[in-house]
Amino acid sequence: MTAPSFTKAAGLHLLVIMSLFVLQFVLPAYHHLAITRIMVLAVFAMGYNLLFGYAGLLSLGHALFFAAGLYGAGLTAYHLGWSVPAAFVAGTGSGFLASLLIGLISLRTSGVAFMIVTMMFAQVSYLASLYFTTYTRGDEGLVMPQAARRFELFGANFDLTDPTVRYNIALALLTLTTVVIFAIVRGTTGRTLVAIRENEPRTLMLGYDTFRIKLKALVISGTLSAMAGSAYALLFAYVGSSFASIQYSIDALLFTLLGGAGTVLGPLLGTFAMFYMIDIASEYTAAYLLITGLALIALVLFFPKGIVGTIRERWVSWLP
Repeated sequence: MTAPSFTKAAGLHLLVIMSLFVLQFVLPAYHHLAITRIMVLAVFAMGYNLLFGYAGLLSLGHALFFAAGLYGAGLTAYHLGWSVPAAFVAGTGSGFLASLLIGLISLRTSGVAFMIVTMMFAQVSYLASLYFTTYTRGDEGLVMPQAARRFELFGANFDLTDPTVRYNIALALLTLTTVVIFAIVRGTTGRTLVAIRENEPRTLMLGYDTFRIKLKALVISGTLSAMAGSAYALLFAYVGSSFASIQYSIDALLFTLLGGAGTVLGPLLGTFAMFYMIDIASEYTAAYLLITGLALIALVLFFPKGIVGTIRERWVSWLP
């Protein structure tokens, strides 16, 4: 990426973050909460996109990493009484360990086999969350107590029942994720991941340790997904087995495809679009998934690489 292109791309990402910050002062209560939720889910989608969009690895097991963060944070806060920061670190750390261990096994496969192996791991985690109901309460889930929603950090007191606090924590996580993904994409690792996606045998022949690089991408991806899961549990005070189901892996894939795989801002835009598409359609009909499906078909026809991906291909080539 040339210097002018880097400046424009960095400026665009900064503008998006600043727009989200300003938006909180004018949003009605419903949309304030909705966009808080969207930003957390976008972190999940952006983590997924690093693996799928840049490394070309189609995983159906990312719900496992989201759930690792969700339960790692939720169970330690609920059963052990850990503070919010400690629970968040526990959840994110759980995702890091899970992605490292699963990566060492699943990356010995490729293509459809990789997809199936990751899906199997995710299904095991989902069944485990249903089996250990003494601690997880299965589908019923756990509701975080009020004591687990207040904490002190750097001498300041925070209350996660405050919508403004929730919004700005979600925005801070989104900002951190955007910076991390942007730095990776424009660096050597990002270019190597794209090379692996396009032609792994040639990349291997050039002397790159493709297994190590893919493992690095999966660990970063899984850790970011777990960070989103931890934030979801603590910000919205609920932990349930449904978040570990394969549907959440598919959701991350849809958010990424809709916005544009292999783009930094694509998953964020895709999460926004999917959330509000379903939200608006459900106001008019119970068959909202049919309308959403038709909209996705139209998108594939007119924006085959997703919204941001097609814009980059046709008009704005400097988008990362």
